Amino acid sequence: MANLMDYLDWRGDLTVKQAPFNEVDNLILSELAYLDFRGIVPGDKPRRPITLQQAAQAFFDRLPDGKTVNLGVLVSDAIPEMLRRLAASHRFRDMTLFSLEDWTDEERDAQFAALAVDTGDGAVYLSFRGTDDTLAGWKEDFHMTFLPQVPAQRRAAEYVCRVGRRCPRKKLRLGGHSKGGNLAVWAAVNVPERIQGRIASVWSNDGPGFRDDILGSEAYGRVKPRITTIIPKSSVVGLLLQHGEDYVVVDSSEEGLWQHDGFSWKVRGAGFVRLEGVTRQGKRNDQMMRQWLQGMTFQQRQRFTEGLFAILTASGAKTLTDLKEERLKAVGGMIRAMKNMDKDTRDALTFAAGLLFRSNVQARVESWQEEAEEKREERVRRKKP
Repeated sequence: MANLMDYLDWRGDLTVKQAPFNEVDNLILSELAYLDFRGIVPGDKPRRPITLQQAAQAFFDRLPDGKTVNLGVLVSDAIPEMLRRLAASHRFRDMTLFSLEDWTDEERDAQFAALAVDTGDGAVYLSFRGTDDTLAGWKEDFHMTFLPQVPAQRRAAEYVCRVGRRCPRKKLRLGGHSKGGNLAVWAAVNVPERIQGRIASVWSNDGPGFRDDILGSEAYGRVKPRITTIIPKSSVVGLLLQHGEDYVVVDSSEEGLWQHDGFSWKVRGAGFVRLEGVTRQGKRNDQMMRQWLQGMTFQQRQRFTEGLFAILTASGAKTLTDLKEERLKAVGGMIRAMKNMDKDTRDALTFAAGLLFRSNVQARVESWQEEAEEKREERVRRKKP
């Protein structure tokens, strides 16, 4: 089944004026924010924007010969190849990039990156990076379960205001993948009404939701009709916390947690292959995660988060890649860190790990069952006269 790369072959020769901006374009531009464009795409200083084609050329020119781009454990390795194809396509190559912001603060457990893309149809797409390979970024994600606001969310709203002032005559589209989707929605809800009124659409691509107090606010109600949340069929990340808006469920070529990779989402024409709802496993994931979180106070969630990242950083690791490459050293540090925790925190960590493991195993089993059922149905159809 086709994916983002195939879409570029089909639709890459048509500009957004010839074929309107769509949900697949949104995911492509949200994936673009994972790349390191520091020193290439201009920031807030009054420098001329750079075309996507020029940015791609500069990005690959600064790589040593033969070196590949490592984006981390859970970010797709296909993104650099996507950039090459974007730069060669009529649809994307002349789009301009500007207002890059990219920083990580390990002391504050904060990570934020965003860039603006003038799509050439009277609108600017503000692309918010999802959680990257840094443990600081992942810890900030967990902070969302008990803090009213995290640093990246505040910076996202400030970023929208700055770009809005810089482009006073442009419509604004906000979007991101994973945490980037959460930041896009948060920013849309928390900017002043005069900016909010210029937002044409908000896209959350398998991004986690929010606490109930956000969803019940007047500001959320104003922007809710313009929010599109897209999740894969057995979503884990996108079903964290609450969503006030209905979500679109799309098919994926992967199973379990690996469906979070947007390159696994199946594409047909100018849109994703949509399903009527999440799978049985997706419903179970949602129910179990909700019950688990609702059974914990905010203080317990905080202790859980501190305990989890005490374990992950016990070996000195700063990224998921560090943990993967130094796994033997990491395991020893994790075991020592767990011995110092209270029983409730240890039990919560064990439950969370088991939930993710069971989710992946059960998703694979259900996939086999579905394939077997489809084959049986096909054999029955063939036997019918």
